[in-house]
Amino acid sequence: MGKIYDHLDSTLVNFIERQQVFFVGTAPLSPDGHINCSPKGLDTFVILDEKRVAYLDFVGSTAETIAHLRENGRIVLMFCAFDGTAKILRLHGHGRVLTEVHEEYAELRKRFQLPQPNRAIIEVELSRISDACGIGVPLFDYRDQRSGLLDWSEKKGEAGAKLYQATNNRESIDGLPAVLPRTIAEKD
Repeated sequence: MGKIYDHLDSTLVNFIERQQVFFVGTAPLSPDGHINCSPKGLDTFVILDEKRVAYLDFVGSTAETIAHLRENGRIVLMFCAFDGTAKILRLHGHGRVLTEVHEEYAELRKRFQLPQPNRAIIEVELSRISDACGIGVPLFDYRDQRSGLLDWSEKKGEAGAKLYQATNNRESIDGLPAVLPRTIAEKD
C-alpha cells in the first residue's frame, strides 16, 4: 500500500541515495504533444532540502524536459529499487530550468561533483511525495555507470557543447522553445 509524505525524511533520503538511476517525466500542455520519460544516471542528483531537489541536465539529442518546464513547469521524478526491498518513490513538483545566467546557478553548481559542462540544472519544488510497493519491478545487479556521456562532454568541451545545443536543442520535438541563447532574456 502506497503512502504520501509531506517532506523528504531521512528514510526517503537514504532510499534515494542508494539508487543508481532515476527517471524524469514531463509533458507539454497540448494533448497532441509527446510525453517525455528520460532515465538519468551518474552522480547528477542532489537533495537541497526536505521539499526541494535538483539534478544536472546534460546536453542530449533532444531537450524535451527543458521545453516542457518552460511551458508549464510540471515534472515527476521516479526512483525504483532494483535490488533489496521493493519500492518505487515518485517526486511530483514544479521544475525550474537554471542556467549560468541565473544568480543562484553558480552556487548550486558547486553541490555537484561532476566537472563536465552541463546544459542546465533542473530544480524541483516538490508538491507531492509518494511511494508504492514496486513488487512488479525486477531485480537487477548494478555493474557500473556508462562513461559515454562524460566522454562525449569532455571531448566536445564547453564551446562544442554550446554549439551542439544551439544546433540541436533549440526546440522540442513538438516545436516548443527549449534551449535558448545564453542571454539575460533566458531568465524569463
